[in-house]
Amino acid sequence: MPRAKSNSLRETGLPLALLAGDTLVTFAGLALGYWLRYASPVSQLGVAVSDATFSRYLPLLCVGVALLVGAFAQFGLYDSRLLLRRYQSLNAILKAAGFWLLAYLGMWLLLKLDPPISRLFAIIAFGCVVGFLSAWRTLAYVVVVRGPLLAQLRRRAALLGWGDTTRALAAELDRDSAHPFALAGVITLPGDPTPAPGQRQLVDDTSGHAIRWLGGATRDLDALLRAEQIDLLIATRLDLPREELRGIVKSCESAYVEWKVVPSAFDVFVSGLRLQTVGRLPVLGVEELAITRLFNRMLKRLIDIAGALVGSILSAPLVLVLAALIKRESPAGPVLFRQTRVGAGHRPFTLFKLRSMAPGAAATDDAQQSTQRDDPRLLRLGAWLRRWNLDELPQFWNVLRGDMSLVGPRPERPHHVDQLSELLPHYLPRHLVKPGMTGWAQVNGLRGDSDLGARVQYDIYYIENWSLWLDVQILLLTFVRWRSPSAY
Repeated sequence: MPRAKSNSLRETGLPLALLAGDTLVTFAGLALGYWLRYASPVSQLGVAVSDATFSRYLPLLCVGVALLVGAFAQFGLYDSRLLLRRYQSLNAILKAAGFWLLAYLGMWLLLKLDPPISRLFAIIAFGCVVGFLSAWRTLAYVVVVRGPLLAQLRRRAALLGWGDTTRALAAELDRDSAHPFALAGVITLPGDPTPAPGQRQLVDDTSGHAIRWLGGATRDLDALLRAEQIDLLIATRLDLPREELRGIVKSCESAYVEWKVVPSAFDVFVSGLRLQTVGRLPVLGVEELAITRLFNRMLKRLIDIAGALVGSILSAPLVLVLAALIKRESPAGPVLFRQTRVGAGHRPFTLFKLRSMAPGAAATDDAQQSTQRDDPRLLRLGAWLRRWNLDELPQFWNVLRGDMSLVGPRPERPHHVDQLSELLPHYLPRHLVKPGMTGWAQVNGLRGDSDLGARVQYDIYYIENWSLWLDVQILLLTFVRWRSPSAY
């Protein structure tokens, strides 16, 4: 019987190194939080600090470090599968630190500690730890992916079967040189094409991309898997006799190769697939998505309200100035433009924008999905407003009303929704969540007259992979990429 493959660097070495680094960085973050709360010049203003000496607070800092590192482990930060997934790691850090903050404040309420835990210290330390750990983990990621360690950390993956899914997976794995899976090649099944004699590559007819051919599954598959040092076999088609599938699974078990299946019956929300049982029979289906869970919806709504309030207050002077400029250029029309859009649950709502076109332009607005360059209906000020997204500032009111979120898919007009749902696969699931002022598609350049199919794919990715950290990233990228050359 062959021995199970192991990779000490991936399974033990790097996780332990990251654990040690996280522990030191976490202590540094908590220590900085202590200094900012109790020892910095600003903290001395009106705050009694005589009882909060560092030596007395040190045990609480150590407890805080232990709780944080334990939370990191609980949220999977040291799982070998996360080592090369930078954004997922940062998401785990944010979740674990949030859990720690609640636990630490809970200790303050339940236990009479001496010295007592300062709520302000906990909040400051939360920010310091998240900032320090994000920087440390980003630095570690850059060092790993640009050095010789990367090849030892990536897992060799083989694709079983040839088809559209195979080509899409191969393109995705080859696109990112730091992906946790390194594509070893394709193993063909009966009925699949094979290379010409003397060739060891299959060519994607659409892109011309060549993919290495490892052989056919009908030969000694377990020997092939061991010879190619495969860690993971992904089946892209399952239209095989039951006994042949059992033989493939047995070969994977014999060679200690992980076995995965592409759920071809599900083209959307595959990350929400869960295995349930009906009686004693297993049933695979899409479960509740993270973005639709009650706690996550409440948290997202609280952030929307806070962000919209701040945004409304900060943007109010600018909106007043822009309103005066719109009236000066086009005195006949209103300042605000109202239009019916489709929101969550396919419910219509009224969207507010600063008017950027001549009065009556909406009467001819149904012909195209987006405004074209040099549209004669645009005001001189309107083109500038759209390029810098300033016409959308009144949508903070839509967020406060609950029609929209700060982050989500962009809403469309009802007749365009009807048209696009017929033309584009998986268009309607965008309406499972509230539309947003900004979104994953928009910060990736898909605004205005852009590829609608790609925009839908980005929207579905956002819904399927939502996290608080992803919303934070999108909001930050919105400010970095505020100007949109594709918006007219």
